[in-house]
Amino acid sequence: MNHTSAIETWRTLLDPAKSWVLFGHDTCVILMRPDGDLADQATTLLREYGPVHPGTPAGDFDTIELRDAPGWVVTGHHPDILTYVAPDELDDHDHLVVGLHGRTKRDQDGHDLTVIHVEDKRA
Repeated sequence: MNHTSAIETWRTLLDPAKSWVLFGHDTCVILMRPDGDLADQATTLLREYGPVHPGTPAGDFDTIELRDAPGWVVTGHHPDILTYVAPDELDDHDHLVVGLHGRTKRDQDGHDLTVIHVEDKRA
């Protein structure tokens, strides 16, 4: 998935009034209390809650099959950090396989911390 497609997918999925930041491996951080530099705020959250630590809540995930876009959102231990998995990323669409893949993408974003897009909806 290219970055333009990922941005459009998140715009379709998220509340249009919310501010959010997209990272390089399709992890989105929704900013419930946007303040200051949004990229910095999201990076701080993802640095803490993105990396996976098996056997802890940071290793937990759930998958949500989407209705408004093809694919899935994979959740983790922070409710405002979500990772998109497109159907063409995997041959096996079993929820466990999708969830593990999304968790891996979140982990990559939690280490890389490469901001791709900032959606600033502050008034």
